[in-house]
Amino acid sequence: MDLNLQFNTSGIDWERVALLLKEAGMAYHPAELHKCAFENSRVVVFAFRDTEMIGFGRAISDGAYQAALYDVAVSPEYQGKGVGKLILENIISRCPGCHLMLYAAPGKDKFYEKFSFRKMLTGMALFTNADKMRERGFTE
Repeated sequence: MDLNLQFNTSGIDWERVALLLKEAGMAYHPAELHKCAFENSRVVVFAFRDTEMIGFGRAISDGAYQAALYDVAVSPEYQGKGVGKLILENIISRCPGCHLMLYAAPGKDKFYEKFSFRKMLTGMALFTNADKMRERGFTE
């Protein structure tokens, strides 16, 4: 499959970002909020098949030794075809020397374990919607 990757936010359809996150079963917000999050991220990767955006991901980082990955999503019809792998490899390569933390949807562990991600014993979260996140399996 021929894919084009984009490493900036120029010309991105933010409504499509929100819709793709929803289709992938992930948390989504109004388009303008996603625009703000991606534009404030150190690394962004968008995957296109022809002109159709089919996946993306981002990382925030101090640029020295810490980075956190967020919003790695692939349209359901393209999952299992190497798109997520390509996005993740490109994010990782753009965070050299950084410890990588990952915020992922429950049940996606096996995918990330292929890249040597491991569960942390010390990770904690303070969510603004704590009850909902507990119900969805993100916290105890």
